[in-house]
This record gives sequence, structure tokens and C-alpha cells, in this order.
Amino acid sequence: MTEQEISEALPSEAVGRVKSITLRGATATLVVDASGLSRPEAEALESAIRARVEALEGIDAARVALMADKVTRLIVAVGSGKGGVGKSTLTANLAVALARMGRKVGVVDADVYGPSQPMLLDAENQRPQAREQTLLPVETEFGIKLLSMGQLVEPCRAIAWRGPMVGSALGQMMDADWGDTEVLLVDLPPGTGDVQLTMLQKFRPAGAVIVTTSQDLALIDATRALNLFKQAGVPIVGLVENMAGYVCPHCGEVSDPFGSGGAEAAAHALGEAFLGRIPLAMEIRVASDAGQPPAANDTPQGRAFAAVAERLAGWLDEQGR
Repeated sequence: MTEQEISEALPSEAVGRVKSITLRGATATLVVDASGLSRPEAEALESAIRARVEALEGIDAARVALMADKVTRLIVAVGSGKGGVGKSTLTANLAVALARMGRKVGVVDADVYGPSQPMLLDAENQRPQAREQTLLPVETEFGIKLLSMGQLVEPCRAIAWRGPMVGSALGQMMDADWGDTEVLLVDLPPGTGDVQLTMLQKFRPAGAVIVTTSQDLALIDATRALNLFKQAGVPIVGLVENMAGYVCPHCGEVSDPFGSGGAEAAAHALGEAFLGRIPLAMEIRVASDAGQPPAANDTPQGRAFAAVAERLAGWLDEQGR
């Protein structure tokens, strides 16, 4: 038996991936490039190679060493100063829009006490599995990987945890097997509490998107959230004004229940980028409740989310992603 004969006997999926073959006595050692493969795919390739080689006459054992390029993953935090401004809805739609652009996107629902992403991404009935105590994110129908506490507890169960338990839960989701995910959007709880501090200390984001309405109270709290990231040295990707403008379905008149232009003015005053506006629309609420993010379709609401996602994508390009 020779190295050439072993090479010729390899399964088709190993072609081009085996970098070297060393034969010492009855033991064959193969170095295999597993770049771009998920962990299950890499393990399947390893098993196929080992089975094929050990079936050869004169081979008693096959050792397969998998090598892969380390994925450089950017973490983008999506935060707000207060609840109810549409942060989770924006996160889900940004993820969908980025995935439609060809990005490999994952979402961590770090809003432990009020997880929304399973409903928003139609993944309420999917439960993540674990391999060797490492969580495996759920693959959603939108091509996005997702982990949320909403998938790990019974529906409607109250999560009454103290800070250390919340930090542990965040760590398990952040340290999951995200495979080839390039961009990880983290849907943070509102405010500036334990989750934000753990995030900044252990899983430093590459940037932060701040969501607010034009209401003065929301802008004040959004500024606090923004300043927390800036004090920690995390770049601000920009501000998004949500619930901006309501078009009456009967007469077509546009009104602004939460004000208009406040987020853009605040962004300029703070020297930060303004990423765009998302309208206050019944269609967004209906689609979100149905687990069908508007960004998945080419509708006026979907295009509004896509416009914000394009600006985020431009920022990602500047970071080399």
C-alpha cells in the first residue's frame, strides 16, 4: 500500500481537501482542509475518509487531522434605551435583509427576560440541540441561525433570574457553534443593565446600532445606551428612527404619533451616523406576529428595512466583512 493508492481510494467529497498523506507501517495519517464546513459536515467528512482508508488492505488505522481557517465573526449589538421602540423587530429584519444580500448571519436573542426572536423568525417550535455541552443554533427558514431563551424554556414561562444566571445564559449562546456565520446580531434587552455589561466585558461588539423613536423620552434613554457603548470604546454604527410616520389607510394622510426627525437630529448632534427610518405600519405588526419579517419581501415596509440594512452592510464592508 502506498500514499498514492490511498489518495486514489478517497471518497469524492474529500477530493481537493486532503493536503497530505503519511503512511507509517499500517497507520495512515491524513491532513484534511475543512474550511467552510460546519461542524456536522466536517465530522461526516472525517468519518467517510476514515472508513474508506481503514477498509483498504494493509491499513489497520487511519488518523484524520482536520484543519480549517478560523472564521472572523463580527458582533453587532442592537440596543435601545427603553423597551417598546421596536428593537427586536429591527434586529430580525436586519438579519433577514443581510441574509438576502448573501451574508452569513446569526442572531442571539439576548433579551433573556422578554425573548421575541423565535416568534419574529417563525422558530417557536424549534429547539436547539447541544453537542459536548455546546449549543447548536437553530436554522431558520430565512437562512439565519438563531439562539434564544425563548427556545429553551416553556412558552410564556416567566424567567426570573439574577444577574449571574443571565450572564451564564448569554455566554452559552455567544459561545455556541455558529459555524461559518460572519455577522452575529445581538438583540439586547432595553437599558444598560447586566446583559449589556457582560456583553461589553466578555463579548465585545465590533459596533452598536441604537434604535429609538422620535419621542423625547425615548431619545433621552437612547442617548444613555449610546453613551454606554462609547464609554466602553465600542463604535456606534448609527441610529435608527422607528415608528416614523403613520399613513392613514383611508385618506392617505401621514401623521407622526411619536414625533418626526428627532433621531436624525440627535444623531447629528452626537456626531453619529443616521441609518434611516422605519414607518409605523399595520403591515409590519401583522407580518411580525405571523413570523414573516417584512424584509423577506419586496414591499414598501420591506424596502425600508432593506435601506437600513444596506447602510449596515456598508459599515460591515468597511470593517472587512
